[in-house]
Amino acid sequence: MTTEAILKKTPLYEQHVALKARMVPFGGWEMPVQYEGILAEYQHTRRAVTVFDISHMGEFLIEGDCVNSGLDRIFTMSLVDMPIRTAKYGMMLNEHGGTIDDCLVFRILENKWFIVVNGATASKDAHHIQRHINETAQFHDATFEIGKIDIQGPLSRDIMKKLIPDIVNLDYFAFDYFDLLGKNVLVSRTGYTGELGYEIFYPWQDTAILWDELLKFENVKPAGLGARDILRLEAGYSLYGHELSEDITPLEAGLSRFVDFNKEFIGKKALLKQKQEGLNQKLVGLMSESRKSPREGQIIYSQTQKEIGRVSSGTFSPYLNKGIGVGFVVTQEWTLGQKIYFGSPENQVPAQVTGRAFYKQGSIKS
Repeated sequence: MTTEAILKKTPLYEQHVALKARMVPFGGWEMPVQYEGILAEYQHTRRAVTVFDISHMGEFLIEGDCVNSGLDRIFTMSLVDMPIRTAKYGMMLNEHGGTIDDCLVFRILENKWFIVVNGATASKDAHHIQRHINETAQFHDATFEIGKIDIQGPLSRDIMKKLIPDIVNLDYFAFDYFDLLGKNVLVSRTGYTGELGYEIFYPWQDTAILWDELLKFENVKPAGLGARDILRLEAGYSLYGHELSEDITPLEAGLSRFVDFNKEFIGKKALLKQKQEGLNQKLVGLMSESRKSPREGQIIYSQTQKEIGRVSSGTFSPYLNKGIGVGFVVTQEWTLGQKIYFGSPENQVPAQVTGRAFYKQGSIKS
């Protein structure tokens, strides 16, 4: 059986092929990495508006009291105090504090929840949730019932209000149900680019209709995974399988602000122990002194040529006109602004340790 035969396809696969997108395997799916070109798609997202096919993500619907069912205990953030029609970012952990996945939880009603997880881990996540909730909750995997289109960029609201006039009232990390091309669908003001944007959850079989309609608007162009990776790295967002895994805790990944230690959750004991004993490694930003970019797996060296870590993600930043990345470094071996090197013993590139967010001028909260 060929790789192509076993890759899953989103409801927009034919649209991508018609647009001559370059398709690549990603998390078990065949996904578009670029259309016009990665840098052009990046620039259009920063300056105007683009649409991304994110239908590979997993979606779960759960009904039940979040405490009595055990649902609240699965997540690092508190679900109890969430207002209805809002979303929260957080993680599901194993007993050792490692990250099973990072996800968005939406509170639809008092006892109704919508959870969005990474596509590559959706099956594992579904099993984990079902194993830890009790019979008082109802779980439904809607992954292949819901398509997902992200519309991102400073002009995204201008486009959306032509289709949904009331979208102007939607706050950051809030959502609501709107009539969109005759379908009552969930639209959230969230995204993964550092720009103003919305995530649209549309019926799987009709997602292509929405995609085609959005691309009819002037200034709207499609963007692929290549541009998305640059955008998320510049904004300082983690990618599961790179900055997060079952062997990496939220504390090591620099995501402690998304862990509520005032509640009970799976893995809490391990995280408290890690806090008490201190971290062995921590995720930091890396900014090259040139256009040369760090790449996943490359070694990070101190000024004395000591190996102190490895790169988890890297790319060229059009905003800075330099290579940027993130990597895990031995906790005692770095300080902000410190000069380091990345690469191989034979080819080391000078850089400095930075914060994780390289781009802070986005329209995300506009």
